[in-house]
Amino acid sequence: MTDAQPGRPTENAMRRALKRARDGVALDTAEAAVLLQARGEQLRDLSASAARVRDAGLEAAGRPGVITYSKKVFIPLTRLCRDRCHYCTFVTVPGKLRREGHGMYLSPDEVVEVARQGAALGCKEALFTLGDRPEDRWPEAREWLDAHGYDDTLAYVRAMAIRVLEETGLLPHLNPGVMSWTDLQRLKPVAPSLGMMLETTATRLWSEPGGPHHGSPDKEPAVRLRVLEDAGRSNVPFTTGVLIGIGESYEERADALFQLRRIQRQYQSIQEVIVQNFRAKPDTAMRAMPDAELEELAACIAVARHILGPAARIQAPPNLVDAEYALIVGAGIDDWGGVSPLTPDHVNPERPWPHIDQLAERTRESGFELRERLTVYPEFIARGEPWLDPRLLPHVRALADPETGLAREDALPEGLPWQEPDEGFTATGRTDLHRTIDTEGRTGDRRADFDAVYGDWEALREQAAPGMVPQRIDSDVREALAQVADDPTRLSDDQALALLHADGPALDALCSIADDLRRATVGDEVTYIVTRNINFTNVCYTGCRFCAFAQRRTDADAYTLSLDQVADRAAQAWEVGATEVCMQGGIHPDLPGTAYFDIARAVKERVPGMHVHAFSPMEVVNGASRTGLSIRDWLTAAKEAGLDSIPGTAAEILDDEVRWVLTKGKLPAADWIEVVRTAHELGLRSSSTMMYGHVDQPRHWLGHFRTLAAIQQETGGFTEFVTLPFIHTNAPVYLAGIARPGPTTRDNRAVTAMARVLLHPHITNIQTSWVKLGAEGAAEMLRSGANDLGGTLMEETISRMAGSRYGSYRSIEDLRAIATLAGRPARPRTTLYGEVPAERVAAAEASDGHLPELLPLAD
Repeated sequence: MTDAQPGRPTENAMRRALKRARDGVALDTAEAAVLLQARGEQLRDLSASAARVRDAGLEAAGRPGVITYSKKVFIPLTRLCRDRCHYCTFVTVPGKLRREGHGMYLSPDEVVEVARQGAALGCKEALFTLGDRPEDRWPEAREWLDAHGYDDTLAYVRAMAIRVLEETGLLPHLNPGVMSWTDLQRLKPVAPSLGMMLETTATRLWSEPGGPHHGSPDKEPAVRLRVLEDAGRSNVPFTTGVLIGIGESYEERADALFQLRRIQRQYQSIQEVIVQNFRAKPDTAMRAMPDAELEELAACIAVARHILGPAARIQAPPNLVDAEYALIVGAGIDDWGGVSPLTPDHVNPERPWPHIDQLAERTRESGFELRERLTVYPEFIARGEPWLDPRLLPHVRALADPETGLAREDALPEGLPWQEPDEGFTATGRTDLHRTIDTEGRTGDRRADFDAVYGDWEALREQAAPGMVPQRIDSDVREALAQVADDPTRLSDDQALALLHADGPALDALCSIADDLRRATVGDEVTYIVTRNINFTNVCYTGCRFCAFAQRRTDADAYTLSLDQVADRAAQAWEVGATEVCMQGGIHPDLPGTAYFDIARAVKERVPGMHVHAFSPMEVVNGASRTGLSIRDWLTAAKEAGLDSIPGTAAEILDDEVRWVLTKGKLPAADWIEVVRTAHELGLRSSSTMMYGHVDQPRHWLGHFRTLAAIQQETGGFTEFVTLPFIHTNAPVYLAGIARPGPTTRDNRAVTAMARVLLHPHITNIQTSWVKLGAEGAAEMLRSGANDLGGTLMEETISRMAGSRYGSYRSIEDLRAIATLAGRPARPRTTLYGEVPAERVAAAEASDGHLPELLPLAD
């Protein structure tokens, strides 16, 4: 086929591979590469075994003998692109668009008109196809977006998807190219499914001059694989696939299929895999390249079926198979993809869609019934949360057969409002958990969807293995200690790593130096704050594997507070001397996009003087994506609603190598940094944190400290650094046998001491956690470089749900006693480490900083 292809495999190699396929034995890459070359009778043998796998999958899915398709319209939102793929005729240039009388983008009216015409014909999918980020290459695209009030192309995609939903009822399927994790959060609420072809994992086709993807930044295989992984982490039903015949070798083709299998096993997010054959087109750089033959396509479909298994949905576009329907069906497909009675295939305009009646007849000739589906597959409709945004459920339910999840073929789409669920902010569930967690405990040690919500545990074990046993290093600890004592700001990375591994007398010496540095920097007083934690909901589907707090809405321990309950708890805290409420919650899919603003406003209206310290960077991104605002605009609006500062939680370890073991769907490190920097620029200060002692190593701690120090040098916005030892007892990642059972005492001392050293002189306040360490442990950290005890809390459920044994509140006298254990005086502080007003001190002293035992809870 291409210069990259070796000679044909031997007959023995083919016979062995075919037998393994017939016997259902797992194939490796070499065997798959052999089978990709099956032709003639060998292909018929391969296809027969692949078809049996497909049929078993359809039987298990409850639709035996059914091949599906989606009735759609094709909306080419823009034909401009920053990439230069050598086979593409879809993409054009601004001058040609102008000469043909077209705009740089379809106008909103043009988009809606195409969708409206499709709805009248019974179409149910609006396929948005467009080039990647054309504004990065074409000034005309940037000018069009600016003139029409859109920050970027994806903002326009989002807006048009909402208009299609509201004005026509068609379900958008978005193919905007490469998307970041944040982009996926922006687009998931407006489309039941998204997609991007992987095409190939052959990096040389992108990196080498003359390759089909050379000069196309979005076609780097590593970038595209990252998109597929981020979609999985974000619980997005995702369409992808391979493009065969563009110069890849059979081994590279097989590798692409194995990569898709890896991602599917880990995230269960790939709803369909398209196997598409290259077709040469005139006026392209690859016009002389031979088309991929149909037997080659069939072999790839059959191999894909064997690799991906019976549960995979495998598709081949029916307009590219030259009427060889039986060959393609026989190879193992179960879907024909989107077929339009209205719009052409804009990517392959020379290949018209078959009439649906014709496609049904040809499918029937192969022994199958053709049935219409929606853009989102039945399996994902059945899964429900968190795969479909609540704002999309009415649109999907209007078109889906409630029994099969396929399309109601007699349904004509009608526009429906795209809006928040009606129930909004109402109190539900175990709203007294903050109190009863200490008396009754949690109902079970894990949530009901433990085996599904966190991804594939086996894949995670392999991924986490390097972090299970921290590596030792061979370095001179004495030299490093001398450098810390002389000038900690000049400590090298090698020296810092040596000290993070220190033990015995070396660790004692390190903690003593850190304690001296603390005394010289902030003095001897131990600070604390009279505060109340308010966790307004624990319903969450993000899939953080370290978190025992999150629950499904139907779990026994799930709850959500009403706005009145949040405000009541803030008022109760004010009465007993609090200066701050710290408010965080789960990523509840039903809370309105304005929920965070409403929470801050409710507290400020009830208690104007209360400092609102709320909303982790993960919650900030969630709020921004739900409202369609930028991070900056969202934080500005939150500040106007009453937000005073943000907690620097959701950081865990700022290294994605660790983050993607700890969490399935939480924001990447770069996004956490962006949120924090933006908050600081807007005058919203934050704490900083690190959770350690799970699948991490000291080198990750060092990188985390360096990152925080660099941000602080740039913004000056961090108020303190908080050590968060991992609580393992009920943590899913520990229950699955992947994480360590939390940090050792040595780890805690080393982290606290090195936080003081490595963050000096930029972050001067180092906080230890009595919730996680208890009184004795916290006192030890105060002797190792820490100067702050955090807050009275009054209520605390996150660490207690994880299995912390140290209660959910401490009185002022309790905190003072911890300072006394460390041989130090104590004083109250504000969130920003200022002096506490006398009136607040008096109120706190009168109540000892905690709620009366019988204080009623608002219902």
